[in-house]
Amino acid sequence: MKALKEACLGEAPRATFGGFLFVPPTRRGSGKRAPPGAAATMPHRSPLAAALLAGMVAIGCGRSRPVPPTAPGVSLSETDSGTTGVTETTSAALSSPLRSNAAGNQVPPASHDEACADGMILVEGEYCPNVEQKCLHWLDPPGSRYEFFRCAEYAKPATCKGPRAHKRFCIDETERVESASDLPMNKKSWTDATLACKADGARLCMTSEWQFACEGEEMRPYPYGWKRDASACNVDVMTGLGHVGGLVDHRTSASVHPRCVSPFGVHDMAGNVDEWATVDGAPRGSREVMKGSWWLPGRHACRSFQGGHGAYYGGVESGVRCCKDAP
Repeated sequence: MKALKEACLGEAPRATFGGFLFVPPTRRGSGKRAPPGAAATMPHRSPLAAALLAGMVAIGCGRSRPVPPTAPGVSLSETDSGTTGVTETTSAALSSPLRSNAAGNQVPPASHDEACADGMILVEGEYCPNVEQKCLHWLDPPGSRYEFFRCAEYAKPATCKGPRAHKRFCIDETERVESASDLPMNKKSWTDATLACKADGARLCMTSEWQFACEGEEMRPYPYGWKRDASACNVDVMTGLGHVGGLVDHRTSASVHPRCVSPFGVHDMAGNVDEWATVDGAPRGSREVMKGSWWLPGRHACRSFQGGHGAYYGGVESGVRCCKDAP
């Protein structure tokens, strides 16, 4: 816990579950992309120790204000800046020829498009910057180390607490993979990821883009829906995680978890490897965050993020996904 307190730069200990600041009750390199069905610093205070501690409890060090705790049906709100929140919702897969957007209009489902490069998906629709979601019950019992981390089921639907914003961009269908491998890249820092994307004419995703690609217009908490399903994605590995200074690599290819897919058809946005993104409007030093979490038993919600690692940390669990402006 000392390392986590240090990571908060002297602030009073506060848990930010991937961007959702939560105060518990006092009761306690090639950059190639895998095809859709393919077999797929923190300044040096012991980076792997920081990763293990921060990851295994799925918390980060936020600079947002505390949110009063609410009991069993916790209802929090989330903004683009990650000030507060809990987010979740499920929508049927975009399998019909048309779908309704936030305004109730029928529009084509987002899909592969000539506007996007090979291996990327067009994401377009109405994004909600400020979402309220409610966890109906937690997966882990009171007093356990993961008590308020893994929500078993969220109330449906989520509530948009303000005006929506139109989004149109391209995003990698899968995490970027290693050369001559179907496994996602890892040991990449925010700086490494930025350069990898730039070399391919792309860029890192903004957090608002990443979240929209994950949750869709329904504002799903998990990319696949409202109920946590550990079998859908590479998450909730409970044993064999390794130790401080030696995390065990549990990466899998995108084809291993075909149900780990968002409403827009983006794969592995929960678990597998953390993906670097840039917080909308945030300054250098606090803009670098990781989205999606990795294979540990963490939050894995679309609005969650892990902060505090800075621009130069690259651990076993940190990977790359790119975005690009769409014409």
